[in-house]
Parts: sequence; structure tokens; C-alpha cells
Amino acid sequence: MRILVAITEVATPDDKIDFSDKSITETNFTYGLNEWDEYAIEEAIQISESSPESDVISITIAPPSAEKTIRMALAKGVTKAIRVWDPQLESLPFLDSQLKAKILSKVASTLSPDVILTGVQSSNDCWGSTGVILAAEIGFNWATLVTKLDISGKVASVRRELENGVDEIAEVNLPAVFTIQTGINEPRYASLRGIKQAQQKELEVMSLGDLSSNLDEFKPKTNLIEFSLPISNNSIQYIEGTPSEQATQIATILKDHGFGGS
Repeated sequence: MRILVAITEVATPDDKIDFSDKSITETNFTYGLNEWDEYAIEEAIQISESSPESDVISITIAPPSAEKTIRMALAKGVTKAIRVWDPQLESLPFLDSQLKAKILSKVASTLSPDVILTGVQSSNDCWGSTGVILAAEIGFNWATLVTKLDISGKVASVRRELENGVDEIAEVNLPAVFTIQTGINEPRYASLRGIKQAQQKELEVMSLGDLSSNLDEFKPKTNLIEFSLPISNNSIQYIEGTPSEQATQIATILKDHGFGGS
């Protein structure tokens, strides 16, 4: 069985966030593996351990500076890593979900995977849509917010986390894409031996030209117009009087703000 895991390096600010034009000034940032991807990696490794002749390949869209983070995934048990980057991506203010999915699908189509795992979302963007768009791009079945995954042959039994504490049990035919929720497992720490072995494992670097002769395929469809902190409109109004008078005043305020009937 071949399992692909899409992983992302994310930045966590040590202090306040500073802005520069349409981007965040990346000073005093700590870089590391996206939390949700930690669980996706662990799930992929556990599947491979219970399935003979399996391999786990990670795919990352990132510049060379991310290779330390990628090596950490290799140290945990990923068999091989692929890193995709290109000058065309360097000039973009950010990578939207659709562009990420397009690139990932191009890589995945050359590898014929049985299963593709992603984290539910990344902590820097929090869009939570790359996995589903990837499934549509490559033509795979999919399930999101997976909190339990059991694979038997060509069928996966999944438990999905829905709203209001409701879970869904479903069967998904492989090949498929699953977005992994935190808590599905307990991610392992990279051992010293694993860290040493990771330096010897293959890390393939690909450009957009390696994926397609038509680079127009990789033009983003989302344009960043403005980047700013949200404006706070919080205000406090104290209401005095008897309970009946307070209730009347509250009702009037709600009506004035468009709540309730006429």
C-alpha cells in the first residue's frame, strides 16, 4: 500500500505580530510541523506498520528552509519526502487552497497512491479545504474530520466528527483522501536513531516545470487585497432600573439593532 501525506511547515510568532504591506513580518518566528499534520503522519505510519510492503511518502510545498521540518517527518518513520518549490511560488503573497491542491494532485498522480492523508487544516491559514479540493482534482473519494480510520482491503471504515458532538460512521472505497483530526492517535516523538536515519533518507526536490509543461495551470485564483488586524467595535452599556425597566430597555436596544419583530 502506498500512502501519501501532505504536510505543511507553519510559523508561530514568539511575540506580537507585525505587518508589512500585504504580509506578516516574519521576525521572531518559530517554525515547525503543523499540529494537524503530526496526527496525519502518525496515522500513515500506523497503517504502514500493519500493512506489509507499504511505504509512506510526504509531500511539502515549501522553500529550502523547510527541509529541517521535513526531515523531522522522515525521522518519525516517513519513507521518502518530496518538496515542491519554484520561483513562481516565491513571488506570491500566499498559497491558496486551490493552488496547493493543484500542485499536490500533480505529484500524487505520478505516484498512484492508495491513500492520501492531510491534516484537517493548517494553523496559519485555517481554511480546512485543501484535502477536499485535492480529492476533487485527482478524482478520489474523500472523508473529512476523521477521528478513526480502519482499512481493510480496498475499503476504509471512518468515524467523522460532525457538529454538536455528533459522529458519523461511514465506509469509503479506496483510493481516497482523508483529512485527519487531532486526537485520532498519539503522535510519536522522533527517536535519536530516527533523526540520524532521516539524514540518509531520500528528499526529492521538484519544480513546477517538473509537474507540467503549462505553468499557467499554477496561477492562483485568489487575490490578496488587504491585510490588517480586525477592527474592534466592542462597547459596554450599563442598564439601570428595576428588572421590568431593564427588560424593556434591553428589548428596545435589540429592536433598534434589527433583532426581533417590528
